[in-house]
Amino acid sequence: MRPRPLLVTGYSMLSALGRGRAQHLDALAAGRTGLGPCPIPLDFETAAGAVRSELPELEGALQPWSTRLARMATALLHDLDEPLRRARARWRPERIAVLLGTSTAGAETTEVAYQQFIAGGKFPRDYDFQRQHTFGAVLHVVRALSGASGPAWMASTACTSSGKTFATAQRLMAAGLIDAAIVGGLDTLCTMTLQGFNSLQALDRAPCRPFHEHRNGISIGEGGAFALVERDGDARVTIEGIGETSDAYHISAPHPEGAGAQRAMEQALAKAGREPGDVDHVNAHGTGTRLNDTAEANAIKNVVGTAVPVVSTKAFTGHTLGAAAALELAFSALTIEEGLVPPALGDDAIDPAIDLHIPTTPLRGSYRRVLSNSFAFGGNNVSLLVAAP
Repeated sequence: MRPRPLLVTGYSMLSALGRGRAQHLDALAAGRTGLGPCPIPLDFETAAGAVRSELPELEGALQPWSTRLARMATALLHDLDEPLRRARARWRPERIAVLLGTSTAGAETTEVAYQQFIAGGKFPRDYDFQRQHTFGAVLHVVRALSGASGPAWMASTACTSSGKTFATAQRLMAAGLIDAAIVGGLDTLCTMTLQGFNSLQALDRAPCRPFHEHRNGISIGEGGAFALVERDGDARVTIEGIGETSDAYHISAPHPEGAGAQRAMEQALAKAGREPGDVDHVNAHGTGTRLNDTAEANAIKNVVGTAVPVVSTKAFTGHTLGAAAALELAFSALTIEEGLVPPALGDDAIDPAIDLHIPTTPLRGSYRRVLSNSFAFGGNNVSLLVAAP
């Protein structure tokens, strides 16, 4: 049987572009990147997408869980308050799940604590590994603030983590276990991630420029997005099909022909009962590395051809790792709701070897279906077909 589409009744977003739908839309329309100097001291130069928005503090009984990651989650929940209120009135708390994705969880908090230990021989008095570092810590905060008491778990499959949450929600609904779910993901900047990608020689010193001729690597970002998906309700957008593959080609390099990525896109279309010609735009994974962009471009061309506009919004936010799929789902929703495809940012021409339609100025029009791609280390691939309701 064809899976029932997920109804996205609300979404919230936080990144280097700002907090909330309006700030993100303004930046996308203006072609204004959020990338800039990295705020974390490093012994090398790289651009990064740091969240500069003020984040709410956790209070009362939740104060011991207060970390940068938890405050990001709190901001995302605040901006999802109205659709959550309606969902709580419609569904029992135990039928609302919390399904999130992250790559590094509370690593940033532990790094700061460890630096204090090295400097003074003691960890900070308020540092608590279980409440501040672990995957379960942010789940506890989201459940407590949202009132959702259904199934709760965290996916960590690198850069597809938050994309996996939509597929999990769809399966739990099909099994009759839940009626709604808070899905999405979040990650913070941390030294481990930056040093790790630098050791792979994958970071660009300048802001990343996916698909451009002289692209030279990734820019790391932070932030996240939450979406409320429901069995019934007034959808802003729907997720008609979800493709998941794992080609296991290499631990860190993509399949050179994008084989697993291509199958994920084809699977998303097949599960939705749609044809390639039904796709109006592709929000590409597009990290800005030579190998990734070329492999993905090949996969996209094989699925939807060369006429569909393709853009990677990582040039605006940086690669937000475990949060990327959810944040780009939100960008796809903006494209559908506002009729806007943002420009492919960069300071040089599009790579002539990339045989795709990659616009360098904003496009306006009617876009009813967007393929949103997320591909990860180990050949783990997720593609979401996002559609107008």
